[in-house]
Formats: sequence, C-alpha cells, structure tokens
Amino acid sequence: MSARTLDGQALGRVMREEIRAEVTAFMQQQGRPPGLGIVLVGDDPASEVYVRNKLKTGAEIGFRTDLERLPSTATLADTLAVVERLNGSDVHDGILVQSPLPKAMGADAEQRVFDSILPAKDVDGLTPVNVGLLVQKRAVLVACTPSGVIELLDREHIQIAGRHAVVVGRSDIVGKPMALLLLHRDATVTVCHSRTPDLANVCRGADILVAAVGRAGLVTREFVKPGAAVVDVGMNTVTDAKTAEWLFPEGHPRLALFRSKGSVLVGDVHPQVVEVAGALTPVPGGVGPLTIAMLMRNTLRAARARMGQPVA
Repeated sequence: MSARTLDGQALGRVMREEIRAEVTAFMQQQGRPPGLGIVLVGDDPASEVYVRNKLKTGAEIGFRTDLERLPSTATLADTLAVVERLNGSDVHDGILVQSPLPKAMGADAEQRVFDSILPAKDVDGLTPVNVGLLVQKRAVLVACTPSGVIELLDREHIQIAGRHAVVVGRSDIVGKPMALLLLHRDATVTVCHSRTPDLANVCRGADILVAAVGRAGLVTREFVKPGAAVVDVGMNTVTDAKTAEWLFPEGHPRLALFRSKGSVLVGDVHPQVVEVAGALTPVPGGVGPLTIAMLMRNTLRAARARMGQPVA
C-alpha cells in the first residue's frame, strides 16, 4: 500500500484563484484592494525567501503588498515604531512581522512586537487577543499553518469529528492552535512534546497525526497506525550525508538531489511512512503552499471586517 498524496501545492493554486475573485469583488465595493504590510528586519536568507513569496502571491491575487525593511542593526524601538505606523494606516488591513527577529533585539523582542500589532490586523493570529478568541472558538484571524491543515483535511474529505488526532509539537505558531482547531472540529486531541514518554506508541493511536517539531524524519513508520492521515508540517534542511542516506534509499531521486546540491529539504516524517499511512502530505509541496494561501485569506478577512462586511 502507498499513501494517497495530500497535494497542498494543487490546493494552494485553487485557493489563490478563489481569493483572487473575492478580491475583485472587494475592490468593486470599496474602491481599493486589501492591503498587507510586511515587516522584515535583518538579512536572514530564509526570511528573504519567505517574504519574497508572500509579496509575489499577494500581488498576483490583487492585494496591495508593501514591504517595510529594516537593517539588522535596527532596535526594538525602531521595529515597534514601524508596526505602530502600520496600525494607524488606512490602506493596510493586515500586518505581518517576519520571524525571526535579530537576536540582538533581545529574547522577548518577538513577543513584544507581536503584542503591539492591532488584533484586527494580526493576520498571523498570534496576538493574545486572537489566541484567546481561538480558545473560545470565536477567532476571525487564526494562525495560518494550522488553519491551512484544516482546509486541506476538509477538501480531501478526511473525517475529523470523532477521530483521535495526535499533534507532535506544542509551539504557539503551530502545535497549540492546531490542537485547538482539531478540538473545535470534535476530534479527541492528544498533544505530544519532547517529554512525552513512549512517543511512538502514543502516535500509533492516531487517526490523524500532525508532526510539527522541526526534526528531520522523527516520525518513522513505527509511529503510524496503518491507514492514518499524516500531516507533515516540518521543514528541515539536511546537509549531513548520513542523515540523507538514512532518509532515502540508494537510487532515490531526493538522495541524488542531495548529492548534487549538498542539501535537501525534508519534513519531520520519514519518507518510508508512505508505505503505512493512508494519506500523507509531501515536503515540499504539502502544507507550505497552504500557509501562504491562508495568509492571503486572513488579509481579506481582516479587510472585510474593517469595512464592516460579513466575514464567513
């Protein structure tokens, strides 16, 4: 048996077209496009790629997308000032501060910056107000990756209600909101983390298994109930030859890619899980495209809410 592929790339394309049509209708009603302001501090290479993709996607579907770039020497006060200006902007409905911020800003810099974003413009769903609303099942703006996972499960007709869902990871960005969204859909939810004893055995009880810990190949076939739906949120760059050879057998195209480039992008789920699971997201091409699609949807939702329109 080989798992059915849960193709986030294809769904992301469908969602972008849906959002594009909704943006056109919004512009006809309001005389302006929804606006997204992105704050990028420093020169982290991965952040540069993520921001470029977000700006490109936003522009393609008709948003106003503006980049506020600050040097790596910028202070926390500098960053907070930019956020405050965007908070007061009439043309920006959503604000996203790209993580991570430079370490020199201090250990609590990210939390302080996220807390300074107006909840109505918090398209990442990370402010305490929006997190609290999520707990109460009242949130308009929800963290993009977990909401993208729910969208994928729904559109792939994978039943959530009444199923046992296991989330491996307890981060504020993915693990915790993922667990809440599954709970709100009537799943029985178990959250695992680094101190969970006998992790493989706990995971093996899952009908839906979501891996979001940032460890390449952590979830092996021993973790997976036959036929389970497995969602791989991990994005790990492997540069070690032994790890690449452990993940991919000789002759595998991904191993050949590693040997030609010296690195390969993999998830938290070992590729052999495809032989056990009933459905599986690939990396790349699984959850990643949906994160950006949900960011765009959140921006449109924020724009509608600010204009007093109904938000479905």
